[in-house]
Amino acid sequence: MRPDTPSDRGDPHDPATMALLALSWLLGDGERAERLLSLTGMTVDDLRAGASSPRILAEFIRYLEGHEADLIAAADAIGASPAALVNARIQLERQT
Repeated sequence: MRPDTPSDRGDPHDPATMALLALSWLLGDGERAERLLSLTGMTVDDLRAGASSPRILAEFIRYLEGHEADLIAAADAIGASPAALVNARIQLERQT
């Protein structure tokens, strides 16, 4: 089984799973990854350390919301709608 098949990704409707899938997608694109790191001041190590934090994951989705083309592309890449990603951010913020 390929590691990126839906059954290996966890619940695709879980807010943290959605955020992590979108983050993984973005980090797989060198130009988008550089922009994220440059604009946020975060490092790859910061992202790794914060990957389990609902606050960090919510902020990442908020970052995508500020770059509509990336929000749409990320949602498409993970098989979700942009609105579902925004809803995931709202749910993650409620966990903080």
